[in-house]
Amino acid sequence: MPETRILPPSDRIRGVLAPVVTPFKADLSPDPQRFVRHCQWLLSQNCGLAPFGTTSEANSMSTHERIFLLDALFAAGTDPSRMMPGTGCCSTTETVGLTAHVIKHGCAGVLMLPPFYYKNVSEEGLYRYFSEVVQRVGDARLRIYLYHIPPVAIVGITPKLVQRLLKAYPNAIAGMKDSSGDWNNTKTFLDVFAESAGPTRTGFDVFVGSESFLLANMRNRGAGTISATANVNPAAIHELYTVASAVSADVDLEPQQARLNVVREVFSSRKFPSMIAALKQAIAIYANDPEWARVRPPLVELTTEQAKLLAGELKAIGFAMNGIRRD
Repeated sequence: MPETRILPPSDRIRGVLAPVVTPFKADLSPDPQRFVRHCQWLLSQNCGLAPFGTTSEANSMSTHERIFLLDALFAAGTDPSRMMPGTGCCSTTETVGLTAHVIKHGCAGVLMLPPFYYKNVSEEGLYRYFSEVVQRVGDARLRIYLYHIPPVAIVGITPKLVQRLLKAYPNAIAGMKDSSGDWNNTKTFLDVFAESAGPTRTGFDVFVGSESFLLANMRNRGAGTISATANVNPAAIHELYTVASAVSADVDLEPQQARLNVVREVFSSRKFPSMIAALKQAIAIYANDPEWARVRPPLVELTTEQAKLLAGELKAIGFAMNGIRRD
């Protein structure tokens, strides 16, 4: 097992991370070999790993299956400081067990959904949930990135809840991923917590859930992006992150942002049953590995005609996935 590394607050994870797509075998069991290989390719493209996010079909998997895949990554020598696995489940017990396993291996943090089954729950209820997790895990290395995705979970994260959690657990509550799809919402969090961000990295870090907002996020002291399309376009997204982090705000980077948006628009098209299925189909095409197209129910794969359409649209924009081809 790789040596555990405890990250100081000034060395928090940031940049571009992929909610890693999960490959499945013909019997729909997780495929650890393809999973590890894809993770290694992402890391080679300067992309960190956020396995078991929405794009990973995490909520179609058991906690046992998630641990099985994590252990495959650890056994392969994957650097845990470049990992932020998703550990949020509706059950506090499952969340605690999965989170403790991740932290034991020295991962940089965990991405944590709120308990999303019950709707219209109170702020007090959500506070108690996260509080229970922090206290039961009981590890000073714990860094939680709250996952705000109201289009899917319905249950969301508010600035007031974050302020309360930060006051109680300033070391454990490290940041958030905002997948609201609403830049104004992201900007609100950035503005509210700006005083706790900045170069010291000791406060609350905000990642956007789509690279379409990456430039705006970096221009407002954001930490980067955790984006579905980082699974297929990691190098280009990382390039914008790097440049936006290094140059002044008067440098025009909109053309670079626009090129990323073109790619994302292809994968998010309503012509396809889901972005997840489209991403997996693209990997199947560029890796020359049809097994990658498989998804777990209730999701469905692209039809043959849809797959041809996707391939044609990607070719038309000059898209490539360098180094991913499976010989």
